Amino acid sequence: MKKILVLNSGSSSLKYQLFNVEGDKYDVVAKGVADRIGISGSNVEIKFPDGTKRKREVELPTHNEAINEVITELLNGALKSMEEIDAVGHRIVQGGDIFKNSVLVTDTVIDQIEELAELAPLHNHAHVLGIRAVKKLLPNVPQTVVFDTAFHQTMPKEAFLYALPLEQYTKYKIRRYGFHGTSHAYVSQKAAELIGKKGKIITCHLGNGASISAINNGICLDTSMGFTPLAGLVMGTRCGDIDPYIPLYICKSQHKTPDEVNEILNKKSGMLGICGYSDNRDIEALYGKEQSATDAMDAYVHSIIRFIGSYIAVLGGVDAIVFTAGIGENGALLRKLVLERLAYLGITLNEEENNKRGSITEISEKGSKVRVFVIPTDEEYMIAKDTMKIVFDE
Repeated sequence: MKKILVLNSGSSSLKYQLFNVEGDKYDVVAKGVADRIGISGSNVEIKFPDGTKRKREVELPTHNEAINEVITELLNGALKSMEEIDAVGHRIVQGGDIFKNSVLVTDTVIDQIEELAELAPLHNHAHVLGIRAVKKLLPNVPQTVVFDTAFHQTMPKEAFLYALPLEQYTKYKIRRYGFHGTSHAYVSQKAAELIGKKGKIITCHLGNGASISAINNGICLDTSMGFTPLAGLVMGTRCGDIDPYIPLYICKSQHKTPDEVNEILNKKSGMLGICGYSDNRDIEALYGKEQSATDAMDAYVHSIIRFIGSYIAVLGGVDAIVFTAGIGENGALLRKLVLERLAYLGITLNEEENNKRGSITEISEKGSKVRVFVIPTDEEYMIAKDTMKIVFDE
């Protein structure tokens, strides 16, 4: 049996899961988060499979202290000693076009991830802090890195290349990268098992951040996010695809700085910008009752339909559509509105199944020409699995 610790370092948080791995079984021993790193009111939380949990306030000035406190929590009920940890796997947002697969951490890999921080300033620097903190605390434990962008590296050039002067790509690395790759990979594999073939699958990762991918025989051909996670769908607080002149127009006409416009596009737009709510639960509750909430939901649904339709063309058809992530897994009204617009594909919604939560569910009626599934994502499992393969060749 091996114990694998999976870490997801954000700019001010550190999510974690500890797995017991034996053969094909990946059992979660404990999970939690160290939150508000470098901010007042920081805390560490741990949850166990039996439902028990602990949360305590503790000063977390840096990721070093956060890692230490996570280990402290794990030693109080999940681990007997730090020596039990056999390997650590990290989620990394941006791997650029350097990393096409998950890899073992080396000093060179750390430097490369840090160099890519310019493409993901809020994430990659935090990831490096997490890796170095583990290296300091557990110097002899192997670490791996699993990239959000790696799954999308199979996209053909016509899908990832922007119609800009070529130097913008060759010199400055401006291209479509795509994100949520670990999630898209996981749910597409599960869908392939359910339909009995790899086939043509469209995966919809719908959370506060959202993206859709077109996958043919296990290979990603296109995805909605772009150079950054700002592109693509309408999202909770992000605008998604807009006329590229709009930011320039706002700068000029409203005398905004680039940083101020970036704040508007990333944190004040999307459904929040339209109706004042970013949480889909609030918007679903107000749908049909409050005009702005209805407008926000309709805009979100329209953007989803637009990408699904275009990806059917990219794939030359579709065998299955998958909903996943927070909204995709829990937004019954959203799924219904989307599938009503896709009825022309021969999809009939099973209302009873659509209202279920928490498990893999087929929500299309038997006999639908295109099968539709809700599949809870499990990025941590994928990271643990890749870590086992890289470190132990299993």
